[in-house]
Order: sequence, then structure tokens, then C-alpha cells
Amino acid sequence: MYVGIDVGTSTVKAAAFDGTGRQLAVAARPVGLALHGGFVEQDMDEVYGAVVAVLDEVTSGLTGPVELAGLTGQGDGVWLVDAEGRPVRPAASWMDGRAHELVDRWLADGTFETVFRRTGSAMFPGCPGPLLAWLDSHDPKSLDAASAAVYCKDMVFQRLTGAARATTDVSDASMPFLDPRTRTYDNRVVELLGLTHRRGLLAPVSDPVATGEARGEGLPAGTRIAGGPYDLPACALGAGVTVPGDGLLIVGTCLASLVATTDVDLTGEPAGLYISTDRPGHWLRAMPAMVGTAALDWVLSTTGVRHDEVDALLADTPPGANGVRVLPYFAPSGERAPFVEPRLRAELTGVSLESTPADLVRATCEGIGYAARHCLQAAGLTGTLAVCGGGTRSPAWMRLLADVLGRPLRVVEGEVGARGAVLAAAERFGVALDTEAWTRPTAIVEPDGERAAYYTKGYEEHVDRLSQARERARC
Repeated sequence: MYVGIDVGTSTVKAAAFDGTGRQLAVAARPVGLALHGGFVEQDMDEVYGAVVAVLDEVTSGLTGPVELAGLTGQGDGVWLVDAEGRPVRPAASWMDGRAHELVDRWLADGTFETVFRRTGSAMFPGCPGPLLAWLDSHDPKSLDAASAAVYCKDMVFQRLTGAARATTDVSDASMPFLDPRTRTYDNRVVELLGLTHRRGLLAPVSDPVATGEARGEGLPAGTRIAGGPYDLPACALGAGVTVPGDGLLIVGTCLASLVATTDVDLTGEPAGLYISTDRPGHWLRAMPAMVGTAALDWVLSTTGVRHDEVDALLADTPPGANGVRVLPYFAPSGERAPFVEPRLRAELTGVSLESTPADLVRATCEGIGYAARHCLQAAGLTGTLAVCGGGTRSPAWMRLLADVLGRPLRVVEGEVGARGAVLAAAERFGVALDTEAWTRPTAIVEPDGERAAYYTKGYEEHVDRLSQARERARC
């Protein structure tokens, strides 16, 4: 038996798999997000408690021993911990917007572009660089009290294993301090962000991912566990996206586009990041847009529509949503891919008294699809495209996405991040698994030619509207 743990932004999950990759059981617990005045924070003890709870639930139903466990989780943000991995203050989420003025300043003075040209990381308000700089100015006592500034999975790994010190891995360290070519922190970037005196807070990079043994909370004592990679590269592993040119679209809270590559190109508009992987010389060109299913969740909540009604509503309105259009940039911290605009906000246009909830739902799904097309194009997709995440539970949305993207979708269902975490752990521990069987798609969704042509024109109009919205955001 193999167990994967995926510590998501709003939900913590654990999944058990047999040796063929068949998912046997899954347990989930919601975790809270505290939103106030642009701050988005999480209680680390609540998050860790949810991890232990889902592991207890999954392992209690297994009939055999756990061979090994793999851990993944949300990236970015700042998780300040003491020497034992205990919280110094609430975690600042990757969705946090408090540091947007710093990013604005760095965009204006050239710091932002310089950092990208050195590391391939296009900073956004919720990544560690701006957040640490903001905390250094506004809450230095928390930094003084911390032993390390880590990432979500690192905090969980240290507490599950009792590791003597906090570490991270090359995937989480990729934003914004890691040089992807040397796989080490770039001290010049630390200096540019005014954080040289806080350099000691950056967790040592374990390359490859750290391993340890569970100390008996959630997992049986002695269970081998690997701490990484974080959720985006873990999903790429779980979906079988390793060949250069192939891509993955994660339709989750975050709308993440990833393309496997063996090249690092630091030219062009600074956006997204290069995620280092356990294989030196192999990266994921990532364009993680801020909001995916969260945009649809907001529309459903606002209109009083249930999630199980989405497929029927998508069938009730034609492509183009009767003129309703949505620019789906709902995050308080603006957008980070395939461009950075901290002040960009969502726009809903073309609405009249004749507009229906179905129009609003379809327009939102189309807008998310256009955003995904923009990201995948910027990331350099040339091969096959896999899709995973909560959005795959809607067959109608998957058909719509195939049409908007104009290409077949390899739909991979189940707990893909947890699956990838197990595959990473198995490689780290030298356990041979049939990765082709573990990553086989559950469905192939083909686009409709006529609708794809319609959406190609719609995408061009989306890009024009977005350009105008970006201009307004800068005013």
C-alpha cells in the first residue's frame, strides 16, 4: 500500500493506492482561509491537524502495511516556524495581497525584471520574496522569532517526521530565490529584495527531496516518507507529464499551466516561473494563474447555483453565453501569469435583464478557458495536454475546455497530486512502480471543429479586452 498526502489551500487530502496505481481510498478535510484587508492567512496547527486526521482515516481502513508515503502541498506564501516546526505566526498564503505595493515598486524600478532575468521567477505579492520584505518592515518580531521561512509541505514534513531542522526542495525553492541552472539560492536576488540580513531564514535546499520516517502521528511509526515536490510538479508527475513539450492544465483553486522543458529561456515578458525538478536539466515552465475554480465558485455562490447544476446550465446557453463576457481575475492580489498585474480585477460585461444564471456560468467557464489558453501558449505547449483538478468532475466543462483550447484533453481524474507524491517518493526510495499504469488517463476529450473555430475568434477578443483592462489597472 502507498499513501499520498496533498495539503491543498482549502482542502487537505490523503489517498491510498495499491501497487498498480489503483486508488483505494481517499479522505479529505476542509481548512480555513482568513481574509481581511488583502491579507490571506492560514492557521498552521489547523492545517497540520487536518493532515493527521485524513491520514488516520485512510490508514485505519487499509488491510496491509504502508510501504511508503509521499507528501505534497500548496506552494509559495510564507510559513514561519520555530526550530521544531511550530508556527511563529499564521501562514501568509500564496493568495495574500498585502505586498502588492512592493511588487508595484519593483516593477517600476526594474528590480522585478532583474530578478526574472536571473532566476526565471516573475514575482507576485503572495510569493516569499515580497512577503518576507513586507514582514521585515511591518512585523520584524515574527521574523526574529522564526528559525526558518518554509513552505506548507515543509512544515508538515518536519512535524510528521520530527526532523531536526526545516528544509525545502528545489521545486518550492524555485520562486523567487533559486537559480534554476545552479539549483542554489542566488544571493544577489536576496540582496536586491533587501533581505540579506534575513538570508538565514531561507530553508536549506534538499536536492533531491528530503526523506524521513513517520513518528507515529497519522502514519504508523517508522513509515518511510518523502517531503515533496510541491503540488504543481507533483500533479505533473501524477499525470505523466515528463516529455519536453507536453503540458498539464490543473483546473483547481489555482489555474495552473505547466509544460515540460529542457531549456531555460529568460527572455521575453517576465511571467510565471521555471520549476526545478528532481531531474537536473529538466524543468517545468509554469504559468500558474491566480484563480481557477475559485472564480466559478464565486459566481455560483453569488447566483445561488449548486455545483451539481453546472453541466445542465452549460447545456442551456450557446457558445458566447448570449454576449456575457467574464475576465476571470478575481484574486485580491491581481494576476501573476502569463503576466503580472497586482491591481487587475475581474470584469463582467454584456449583462442585461435578459441574462440568465446559465449565461453567467458559461461566460465564467469560457473566461477561465481563455485564461488557460493564454497561459499554455506562453508556456510553450507543443505536445499533448493532460488535465486534472476539481474542474474535471464536470464533463460539460471538459468538453467546453477542449473546444476553447482547440485540442484533445487527456483527463486524469482522482487525487493526481497525491499520486505524483507517491511516484516521487518511490523514485527517491528506489521502489519500482509502473509509471505508465499509474498515470494512464481516464478519458480523452476531443474538441468539436466548429466550436473550436468559434472560440479561436473569441480568444482574440478576450486578449483585446484583457489588454484594455491591464491599461485601466495601471491608472
